[in-house]
Amino acid sequence: MTRPDTATRRTAKTAALGRRDLMLAGAAGAGLLAAGAGFLAPRPVFAQVAGAGPVTLPPLPYAASALEPHIDAQTMEIHHGKHHQAYVTNLNKALEEHSQLQSLALPELLHRLPQLPETVRTAVRNNGGGHANHTMFWSIMGPNAGGQPTGTLADAITRDLGGLDAFKKAFNAAGTKQFGSGWVFVTADQAGKLSIVAKPNQDTPLMEGKAVLMGNDVWEHAYYLKYQNQRAAYLEAWWNVVNWKAVDARYAAIRRGELI
Repeated sequence: MTRPDTATRRTAKTAALGRRDLMLAGAAGAGLLAAGAGFLAPRPVFAQVAGAGPVTLPPLPYAASALEPHIDAQTMEIHHGKHHQAYVTNLNKALEEHSQLQSLALPELLHRLPQLPETVRTAVRNNGGGHANHTMFWSIMGPNAGGQPTGTLADAITRDLGGLDAFKKAFNAAGTKQFGSGWVFVTADQAGKLSIVAKPNQDTPLMEGKAVLMGNDVWEHAYYLKYQNQRAAYLEAWWNVVNWKAVDARYAAIRRGELI
């Protein structure tokens, strides 16, 4: 019997993994399951599209030019098609020889960083974090957006963050003060309590087991073509593209225990 060549075996492997969504739960490796038996069960999050590899690049839910004039089309094309794609590609490379890790939901994979093999830990931290952060980022923006949150989300912002104006001021300040590259996030627990936190590089509150409600990217590639070194101006303009309906949907999912 003729043994399949390397290319054929690789194609078969890719096909087998192609529709496996890293962000939907699967069976974990026995060692990781034993180490984290008490951890929250993997939960569905905003889904990705099918594609090559266990991790795929989600398409933008709007045209690259849809967020103009606040975020320009060229920035969106480079940010999504180059930067985010690189995180996806490099995460797949890191997981290529670790099938037991491929079956973990991405939030759980990130939370278990200290337990991962040292050879892939940094790559998963940087690229898994980048993939999670950007997938969230695209989903909470949109054209003809901005305005104000409503309902229970608005009530939570008033209760925990002092109202919308105070929230924006504190959020922008945290993003402006973040040294170098990083993100500013709003986290929410299952009781609905909100908090603002900044993280360096592609770190994410998911690494601490905390759900991310929303966040803004303060890496220079997110704003430099239009705003140059004026990060504060970018942070202020960004509120015009926040899709509060999408943020509210995330808030409801977190409170239902469906999103972490």
